Amino acid sequence: MAKKSKKMQDALKKVEATKVYPVAEAIALAKETNIAKFDATVEVAYRLNVDPKKADQQIRGAVVLPNGTGKTQSVLVFAKGDKAKEAEAAGADYVGDADMVQKIQGGWFGFDVVVATPDMMAEVGKLGRVLGPKGLMPNPKTGTVTMDVTKAVNEVKAGKVTYRVDKAGNIHVPIGKVSFDNEKLLENFNTINDVLLKAKPSAAKGQYIKNISVTTTFGPGIHVDQASF
Repeated sequence: MAKKSKKMQDALKKVEATKVYPVAEAIALAKETNIAKFDATVEVAYRLNVDPKKADQQIRGAVVLPNGTGKTQSVLVFAKGDKAKEAEAAGADYVGDADMVQKIQGGWFGFDVVVATPDMMAEVGKLGRVLGPKGLMPNPKTGTVTMDVTKAVNEVKAGKVTYRVDKAGNIHVPIGKVSFDNEKLLENFNTINDVLLKAKPSAAKGQYIKNISVTTTFGPGIHVDQASF
């Protein structure tokens, strides 16, 4: 087992491992126990009582956080003609079609989010093996396959985050940066929490949310008391 740094040991001393904290206190403690030298990301992790192997329990979607994520994301839009011009006018960082497919096939990944119009998905599909594993493949469920490219680009720039349950039933979502005010982090947390509650599959039985924790990039996890919100 790797030896924990002195900073991490000091941070862990501030956290009671068996305690669940009210959400506002958990956020404050996560910031206090941040050990990164940069403006670390604050993230919330959910352990859900779902079976991702079943199609009706695969939770996936996107939401625009009211206070953004603290990160400016670069957007690549696959579109032609008027839709390409629309994407450029909306502030997309890169716009193209077959030329961008070739560029990515050559190893270029200078973007964070990919948006595509439906008519471009045949071309974009050629990139499935390289975009899929990176979580960059456009998908209608996350609003990234759409004819309304202006809305898609604006939402990404405003702080849109995607969420998807993994094979173990976990979901990880960034809710901001350590530099954010606690109130803004709390508001972002409440937004994603409301979305996930509404996304509960009808087939999910028993306790839907088994565990929630808040953490920073390198900091310890702080367990959240679900009764506090």
